[in-house]
Formats: sequence, structure tokens, C-alpha cells
Amino acid sequence: MLSLSEEIRSPHVEIGGAVQMPLRLDVPALREFACTRIEPFDLICFSTGRYIRPMGSYRGVLLRTLLDAAGVRRPDNTDFKRTVFLAQAHDGYAVTFSWHELFNTPIGAQVIVAYECADRELGVEDGLPVLVSGADTVHAPRHMKRLVRVDAHILGTSHP
Repeated sequence: MLSLSEEIRSPHVEIGGAVQMPLRLDVPALREFACTRIEPFDLICFSTGRYIRPMGSYRGVLLRTLLDAAGVRRPDNTDFKRTVFLAQAHDGYAVTFSWHELFNTPIGAQVIVAYECADRELGVEDGLPVLVSGADTVHAPRHMKRLVRVDAHILGTSHP
């Protein structure tokens, strides 16, 4: 297990929970997947409506691509349709997505794990890796810096 200082120097994302093949991906591993871009947007606070700052175009990997690589969908089993995903940041902040939202709506085509913003590589000081949900009406609640893991949970089943 890495210490906090080691994790800060070598950011990675873990995909776990109810998947066939848990993954631990550093930035070079993320870059091996097909990349996509999200258009620039204004970051607005959901609670107050306060303008925070403009955000450049993000580049990264679709979250659903990573979930598929981990084996969230199993042959001859439809449990995946009852799956929710809990994304967690290094500071404990967490956000959720449903399987239907990621795989069966336009939202999923704009949820990425980003490693670049405004055509420059993100660093740890920028919050690498960043989870961005580009199709959200208000982006701030699911704009997560320092994403560390995404766990799949099947509703209606017990988890260890």
C-alpha cells in the first residue's frame, strides 16, 4: 500500500467493487485508452449559483470505457442494469452515477477521467486525475479533483 505522499506523487485511479477485473491505472495507463474531449464550460456553484471560473476543454478517457475494461457487464447476467458507481476523491468527497446514466443516456458520452485541460497536461497540483461530467446542467457537484477510485455496487445485493 502506498503512503499518502507516494500517492500524491504518482496519481492513479482504481476501478473496483462488483467488476470482473479490478483495475489500478496510472496516467500512462489511462493514455492507452481511446481519448475524448469535453467542450469548455463555466464552473458554477450548485448551492449558491456563484460563478467560480471558466474551465478549458478537458481531454481524457470515458468513465464507461474504464468500467467496461474492468468487466462491469457480465455475459448472461443483467445485474449490471442495477449498478450504481461511487466515485471517490482523495479527500473523501464522493459522487454517484447509475449504469443507465453512463451507458444509456447522452450524459455517459461526456463523463471522463481527465489528464489534460486547455491543451496542457494536468499535474498533481491541478488535481490530476480529474473526474468531469460535461453534460451536467451545473458542473461543480461532479467536477472532482484527485479521483482515486470508482466502485461498482449492484443494488439489491449485499456487499462485503
